[in-house]
Amino acid sequence: MRTITIYGIPNCDTIKKTLQWFKLKNITIIFHDYKKDGISKEKLTAWCKLTGWEILLNKKSATWRGLSPEEQSNITSQAAAIQLMKTQNSIIKRPVIEVDGKLLVGFDEEILNNLFG
Repeated sequence: MRTITIYGIPNCDTIKKTLQWFKLKNITIIFHDYKKDGISKEKLTAWCKLTGWEILLNKKSATWRGLSPEEQSNITSQAAAIQLMKTQNSIIKRPVIEVDGKLLVGFDEEILNNLFG
């Protein structure tokens, strides 16, 4: 049986939509709440290896827009991005879905249908 872990924040509309999609398909998932459980540097580093920090860091988020221009301009490397995502996990693009050693970042119903039917 596949282990599917969805990472996010429960009050996020995209997370709600994602969780509803899995519920309608009767697919069991594990939900990891960043606000309650945090996220480790090791996990973020592993994700960056799979997909790149530029994809994980949500520059369209309210959290990003709330940073000063100086803070934003300092995020030029994976290390800086990981530090920011670790301390301000609302800035991680949602959802992050781990399954079978792969990573899906963001909600894309077509991709979900192809992966999970």
